[in-house]
Amino acid sequence: MEKLVPKLQATFTQFIFMPGRRASWSPELKRITYINTPEDTSLWALLHELGHALAGHTTYDSDIALIRKETEAWHKATEVSLHYNITINEEHIQQCLDTYRDWLYKRSTCPVCEGHGIQTAQSAYGCYNCGSAWQVSAERFCRPYRALSVLH
Repeated sequence: MEKLVPKLQATFTQFIFMPGRRASWSPELKRITYINTPEDTSLWALLHELGHALAGHTTYDSDIALIRKETEAWHKATEVSLHYNITINEEHIQQCLDTYRDWLYKRSTCPVCEGHGIQTAQSAYGCYNCGSAWQVSAERFCRPYRALSVLH
C-alpha cells in the first residue's frame, strides 16, 4: 500500500488519496479514502474506489443502477491493476458484488407473499403478484428493512 498510493497520486492528480477507516469515493471532494493496511483486500478496495472515480460515479437513482456502478467500478479497478502488476482476485470481486445482489434480493422480496417486486421509487417497491407496496431504507449499509405501505 505504501508504494502504490504515491504512484496513484502521481498518475491521478485530479483525485485526493487519504487513509481512513473505510474505503470510499467522494465525488464532491474528489477524494478516495482507503484503509491503510498491507492486506490484499485493502489494496483491491482502494483500486475499486479509484474505479468509481474514473467512471465518474456520483450518485444512483435505483438499486439496480447501484449494482451496475459497482460492477463497472470493479471492471475499472481490474484495468488499472494491470498497470501496477496487481491481480485482483475474481472470487473476491464476486463476493463483494454478492453482498449487493443479496441486499437487492432482500429489498425486493414482498413482505406479504414473498414474491419479488419491482422498484417504483428510490425507497419504494411494489409487488405484481399480490399488489402490496413497501418502503425500504435509502441506506446501503444497513439491514434491508421493509415496511408495508398503507393502502387506502
